Amino acid sequence: MTKLKIKSGDTVRVIAGDHKGQEGKVQKVLIEKNKAIVEGVNMISKHEKPSASNPQGGIKEKEAPIHISNLSLIDKNGETTRVGYREEDGKKVRFSKKSNEVI
Repeated sequence: MTKLKIKSGDTVRVIAGDHKGQEGKVQKVLIEKNKAIVEGVNMISKHEKPSASNPQGGIKEKEAPIHISNLSLIDKNGETTRVGYREEDGKKVRFSKKSNEVI
């Protein structure tokens, strides 16, 4: 299994596909599928059956997973960047390869 460099809570921009250019915060990372769910990106319509908790049922909008390769991390300057790892004070930290700042 590969090491994913995008974590939950990161702000990302879509760099390829139908949703190119959209930005959002990562809600969840699906490690085994190499996908992430990004807030407000890749919205789909899902039909929900009426149930006790939702007696009306109907069509609901929700986010679908998007592949990690189509996402790029946004650093503090608002630019997309690649992510690297280095050791500082005995701890492994992520850093922006463009600005060389710790994320």
